Amino acid sequence: MTKKELVQMLEEIVEADPDTLTGEELIEDLEGWDSLAVVNFIALVDENFGITLSPEKIMNSKTVNELVSLLDGYIK
Repeated sequence: MTKKELVQMLEEIVEADPDTLTGEELIEDLEGWDSLAVVNFIALVDENFGITLSPEKIMNSKTVNELVSLLDGYIK
């Protein structure tokens, strides 16, 4: 999976328009980012990469890029 594909899946999770997330957005400013989105993101990562991210690591991420960087080494 590429970074772009991961961001597209994140757009679906937060119900953002396609190709609108650049990576610089603050996660807390994403309208659809809530506890359900966190659970969906954890499930997405588990299904696609076979790893479990802790909610703490996710919640400590400030931007979309920081969230994506949690998967460095797993994405192309």
